[in-house]
Amino acid sequence: MALHFSSEEFAQRSRRTMEALKSRNLDGLLMFRQESMYYLSGYDSFGYVFFQCLYLGADGRMMLLTRAPDLRQARHTSILEDIRIWTDGPDANPAKQLKHILDDFGCKGRRLGVEYDAYGLTAKNGKLLEAALSDFCILEDASDLVSRLRVIKSAAELEYVCRAAELADRAYDEAYRLAGPGVNEGDILAAMQGVIFSGDGDYPGNEFIIGSGKDALLCRYKSGRRKLDPQDQLTLEWAAAYRHYHAAMMRTIPIGQATERHKRMHVVTIEAMDACLEALKPGRPIGEVFDAYAHVCDTSGMRDHRLNATGYSLGTTFAPNWMDWPMFYHANPVIAEENMVYFLHMILMDSDTDHAMCFGHTVVVTETGCEVLSRRSLDLIVK
Repeated sequence: MALHFSSEEFAQRSRRTMEALKSRNLDGLLMFRQESMYYLSGYDSFGYVFFQCLYLGADGRMMLLTRAPDLRQARHTSILEDIRIWTDGPDANPAKQLKHILDDFGCKGRRLGVEYDAYGLTAKNGKLLEAALSDFCILEDASDLVSRLRVIKSAAELEYVCRAAELADRAYDEAYRLAGPGVNEGDILAAMQGVIFSGDGDYPGNEFIIGSGKDALLCRYKSGRRKLDPQDQLTLEWAAAYRHYHAAMMRTIPIGQATERHKRMHVVTIEAMDACLEALKPGRPIGEVFDAYAHVCDTSGMRDHRLNATGYSLGTTFAPNWMDWPMFYHANPVIAEENMVYFLHMILMDSDTDHAMCFGHTVVVTETGCEVLSRRSLDLIVK
C-alpha cells in the first residue's frame, strides 16, 4: 500500500479524533473533506468531486462510501478496510445508502457531526444528506473538528513540510534564473513546476499565480501569458507540495530596473514581515500577526494598498486551494501553538501607480517564536 505514515501515527490520530468527538457529545463524524480522509486514513483521491463520505464512530469504526473508480484507490492508498460503493444512475441517491449503513451501525437517534464546510459536500448533496438523515439522527455542524487537530503538525508531518520548503526554494531559483526581458511567463511556470515534480513533489492545491505588468497586482491565477517587457514587474505566488503538504512563497521581481516606488514598497514589506515574525509566538492570538502587518503598512502611508489578511495555515490540502485553517486577520482569537505551520505574505498593491510589491514565505511556530523554512533572502533583486 502507498502509505506515507506509520500505523502508529494513524492510530494516534484516530484516538485524538475520538476524544474530540466525545468532548462534543458526538457519537460519530461524517467527513466530506478530503483533507480529513487523508489525515485519518491516508486515502488519497480527487473523488470528493462526487458524493463521498468517510464515517468515524466514537468507537473507532471507520467506513468509506464512495464510487467504483475509487475502490482500488482507497485499497491502495489507505488503511481503510470497510469500503462501500454507491452505483451511478439517473436516480442515484447515495445519501439514502449512507442512511442504511448508519442504521446497521446503530446510529439511529444518535448525534452525528457533519463536515458541512467541505468542497466535497455541495449544496445539492447537502440537501440529499439532510433529507435522508434529518428524521433518522441528530446532525450537528462539526466542520472544524478535524481541522483543529490537523493544524498542529507531528514530527513526521514536519519532515514533509520541510521537504516541500526545499522544493519551493528550488522553484524560486528557477524563476530568478529565467526572469528577464523578453521571457515568456509560461516558460517560467514550466520550469518552476518541473523542478518540483522532478523532486518527487505533487500538484499543489491550486494553480501557481503569475502576473506581470498591471497583472502583477493580481493575487489570483488567470488564463493567458505574455512576454516580459524591458522594464516590467513580475509577481509570483507558488507552493511546493510534498505528500500533499505545502510550503508557499511569494515574490515581486522588478524587470530592467526597480523604480523608487518599488524600493519604498519593498522597505515596508520587509518591515512588516519582521513585525509579523515578532508577533507570531506560541500562546498569543494570531490576530496580532495581522495587526502587526497593518500597523507597519498604515503608519508608512500604505493603508490603501494592503489587504485585510496577511496569510494562513498550511498543511495537507486538496484542490481547489492550498489555504488551510486558520487565517491571519484582525481579532482572530485562535491561539498560536508550537508546530503550527503558516504562510506569511506581505502584499502591497498600488493601483494608483500600477506598482506591486509582494513577499512571503512559510514558517513553523517553535517553542519560543517561529522559524522561517525558506533559505532564500527577501532582498529586492532586479532582473
